[in-house]
Amino acid sequence: MTITTGATARAAYVRDSITSASPAQALTMLYDRLLLDLRWAEKSQGSGDWSAASRHLIHAQDIITELASTLKPQLWSGGPALMSLYMYVLGILRTGNAWRDTEPTLEAIELLEPLRLAWHASLDASLSEPGPARLSAVG
Repeated sequence: MTITTGATARAAYVRDSITSASPAQALTMLYDRLLLDLRWAEKSQGSGDWSAASRHLIHAQDIITELASTLKPQLWSGGPALMSLYMYVLGILRTGNAWRDTEPTLEAIELLEPLRLAWHASLDASLSEPGPARLSAVG
């Protein structure tokens, strides 16, 4: 018999949540984690813990890289602008991390939080649609 600790159980729950998520749900999860990393980085920067700030900024950069690599900008009119935004934020976070500058972190939060909220609103709207339209919108 295997005894699961709280941390092990949480890790299993998170893994199962991610693997069973629709593409739209996975996108909102990525945005949630991205903004969480940026807020943790901002807090660490504010307290002078540059090592922790750097870890969070690097993880945020990894998420943005993943978002950019899966984006197909040619499929919708807003795609090229979103790709440009991802590249811009990636650049400022790298520079801010290297120079220990908090302003890029704050700017990234300001730019990405509205997108996070918009993706959540889109997911919520698609989940409230009846029947086949709902299924095609989220999966």
